[in-house]
Amino acid sequence: MLRFSKWKLFSTIAVILLGLTLAIPSTMSHETRDAFMKSLPGWVPTWLIPQRAIVLGLDLQGGSHVLLEVDSNDLIRGRSGLVAQLRDDVRRIIREEKVAIDGGIQVTQRGVQLRLGPDVDQAKIMTKLRALAQPVSGDILGAGGPKNIDITVSPDGLIQLSYTDEGINERVRRSIGQAIEVLRRRIDFGGTTEPNIQRQGADRILVQVPGLQDPQMLKDVLGKTAKLEFRFVAQPGSLDVDMLPSVENEGQMLAVERNVIVGGEDLIDAQLGFDQRTSEPLVNFKFNIRGAQRFGQATTEGVGRQLAIILDNQVVSAPVVNTPITQGQGQISGRFTSASAQKLALLLRAGALPAKLTIVEERTVGPGLGQDSIEAGKTATLVATVFVVIFMFATYGLFGLFANIALLVHVGLIFGLMSVLEATLTLPGIAGIVLTIGTAVDSNVLIYERIREEAHAGRTVVSAIEAGFNRAFATIIDANSTMAIAALILFFLGSGPVRGFAVVFLLGILTTVITAVTLTRMMIAAWYSWARPQAIPF
Repeated sequence: MLRFSKWKLFSTIAVILLGLTLAIPSTMSHETRDAFMKSLPGWVPTWLIPQRAIVLGLDLQGGSHVLLEVDSNDLIRGRSGLVAQLRDDVRRIIREEKVAIDGGIQVTQRGVQLRLGPDVDQAKIMTKLRALAQPVSGDILGAGGPKNIDITVSPDGLIQLSYTDEGINERVRRSIGQAIEVLRRRIDFGGTTEPNIQRQGADRILVQVPGLQDPQMLKDVLGKTAKLEFRFVAQPGSLDVDMLPSVENEGQMLAVERNVIVGGEDLIDAQLGFDQRTSEPLVNFKFNIRGAQRFGQATTEGVGRQLAIILDNQVVSAPVVNTPITQGQGQISGRFTSASAQKLALLLRAGALPAKLTIVEERTVGPGLGQDSIEAGKTATLVATVFVVIFMFATYGLFGLFANIALLVHVGLIFGLMSVLEATLTLPGIAGIVLTIGTAVDSNVLIYERIREEAHAGRTVVSAIEAGFNRAFATIIDANSTMAIAALILFFLGSGPVRGFAVVFLLGILTTVITAVTLTRMMIAAWYSWARPQAIPF
């Protein structure tokens, strides 16, 4: 029968009222909201009043515009740049072959040079060194195309390895692609901000974030490289060391080995935590399998030594390794606040930038498509709603009125959920809302047509209504499940406005189940209990 338990009735009404209440701030301007908050009596807790409104996208309201440029010098000669990697690869070959070199490995502008000892099999070593030179990725000539490293031997036996222009350009291209993904994860880690991040020219990246109230925060996040490294503190008498500043002891320089045990690329998670003894904020981190193995081996061999935790070429902590750390997880502690530790964890989770990014242009931009676009979107939504309302009322009479009421609640719940998620509304998002208006009443059409069939089959009014809801429910679930799968694919494989459209569509599917099925059924049950009709009012 058309009966509901009290807890189900009250919980449904409470969810709907909460959702509609959360949507109210999105219907008011900033000035109206501020005036309303100021007019409240002093005894009213402000935290009970919803204040979050939906943020309009860059195409509707403007936002922050930043143009970044990859620092090619840092990419080539930085501490983790191409030259440093090449030096480490050559050093590895020399160690593996156990050969002597005269004067060590010297760093040049674009590479390294070395001179082999007199008794070394030069042909064998040159074969190993030439293996470091790889074809430039994506070259149409394939293996016969240009190499990323040029290797020459002078008459006096000096071996020079230098990156070619093609190799550097290829690395810049790859770094741009990697930096775009890192920046997107940093700025849009929730998938709802819809930033516009794209390549500009050969070595620049354009970043546009809609509705950003603090451009300095954006610059801070974009500018940090967040390069995490673990190295041992150098022992007395060591020559191959780097002098890095200590965060714990201001003004003090600490000598650390140049050999990097594990880097941030092996990090798979970083979360804000607190010290159980001092309650000070810290960052808990976890390595992948490769990082855990390398970290475990290093700490096993280095028991009793200081392990420097280096972030952006600063030693944030240098604890003593008391026991081997083989579980692949640990902590970064320092003079953190909760906010700074949370920000550091976010940067580490997002990944390290492949090179330093320099801000070459920043400005605040106005709406890209103007007020006309906003009005066009409002008009489209209004026209779609009006036509659907007229159709449902003309086709199903009183039941169509119930469906229309549920439809208005459906749209209100979408706005309420978007405000909770702090999602950004763009033109694709408006298109998603218009689409969900049509799909929402589709569920009511399935139910009502089933009720019509049951009534034509001779069932009583209450029996036809009950059978219509019960037998159409499985079809509604199947239809919405397939749409949800498509929306999830758009969300995970798309980016920017595509993900925004997917978010709105998913929210519409969720609220459809609440409004088109539960709310409509409750209204029909209340009508039947009051009117006791003898026929279906279609």
